[in-house]
Amino acid sequence: MNMERSEFILGGQKSGKSRRAEMLASAWLNAAPDHRAVLIATAQPWDDEMRERIARHQLDRAQRVPGMATVEEPLALGAALRQHSAPHTLVVVDCLTLWLTNQLMPADPTQAASADGLQAACHTVCGAVEAARGPVVLVGNEIGLGVIPMGREVRAFVDALGQLNQAVAAACDRVTLMAAGLPLVLKGAA
Repeated sequence: MNMERSEFILGGQKSGKSRRAEMLASAWLNAAPDHRAVLIATAQPWDDEMRERIARHQLDRAQRVPGMATVEEPLALGAALRQHSAPHTLVVVDCLTLWLTNQLMPADPTQAASADGLQAACHTVCGAVEAARGPVVLVGNEIGLGVIPMGREVRAFVDALGQLNQAVAAACDRVTLMAAGLPLVLKGAA
């Protein structure tokens, strides 16, 4: 599997995004004895179903990529990328959609990012990707392919995610769309 300096993997729910990121991490770890891999997890366990989902992902990931460390960072993603990036370390971010959710819909609504704050946070993330000293793989959802949502807040979220996805795609060397477990390279070498 050809590794780019940065890859953005996007697709729908259960399309194979995380599995592809794990395959890239496994290939990276197996390529040289000094290679490391770190997953920056952005999910927050707000309810029982999400706690179960996170636990299942942790167990599956430990079986598929046993050498990958995990760091939980739901908000300060740009800083976490800068902190963990190193020449022999692959950083995987899973996922940008949950990070955006944390920014726009925190448990305490008074802590929601303003439009300017969100733009600055997105700029920080993209800058960290571009400045990374080692490879970076980012996972995110593509949710703008369906009908236009009826609620104002949901439409605003879909718009914000579309803008984030465009900015991250511009910052990455490769962009891969996943559908039914199959990768379709939209940007960069296949």
